[in-house]
Amino acid sequence: MKPLGDNLTQAQNELYSWIKDYMKEFQHSPSIRQMMQAMGLKSPAPIQSRLKHLQEKGYISWQEGKARTMQIVDELFEGIPIMGSIAAGGLIETFSDVEENLDISDVLNKKNVFALTVNGDSMIDACIADGDMVLMEPVTEASSLKNGTIVSAMVPGLGTTLKYFVKTGGKIFLEAANPNYDPIVVDINQISIQGKLLAVWRKV
Repeated sequence: MKPLGDNLTQAQNELYSWIKDYMKEFQHSPSIRQMMQAMGLKSPAPIQSRLKHLQEKGYISWQEGKARTMQIVDELFEGIPIMGSIAAGGLIETFSDVEENLDISDVLNKKNVFALTVNGDSMIDACIADGDMVLMEPVTEASSLKNGTIVSAMVPGLGTTLKYFVKTGGKIFLEAANPNYDPIVVDINQISIQGKLLAVWRKV
């Protein structure tokens, strides 16, 4: 788990700590206005900036402009009991005792893992739907990526997008997992790869 304050500024840490306490007490996320009041701010812009940095650093998941969608990443993945097996064909004996916990610490303990909330359906055929949260591992060298890796990429004029990475010659093709979307084609020096997919979290 990520310790409180790790790689956060004082302002980000102050807001993150307050959000955690609020959600522990009230069991839901606060509004932007409540966060403004708690931080003594008269404008929502600093709050939105801090929330964006908290998401980029992997502390929270939220859909920008929708404060009530916020979740604390560490609290989503603290330890999930494996309760036996479930049949997809014939019947098997139902679970009784917890045998072990599903340990995803290897994913969360990778350096600088960050979370993004998915907007849109361009990756639906890869089982990544609108509203899902994806955990991403930072990419330092795009040249090390294998074709077919799902990445978050910054494209000039288009913003950040989640797509399959395919390199052909000096071109990068960012391909959707949905036939309704055409590939985005850019020169290799026109793109910034932010991260590669580690895991998908869907709250149902």
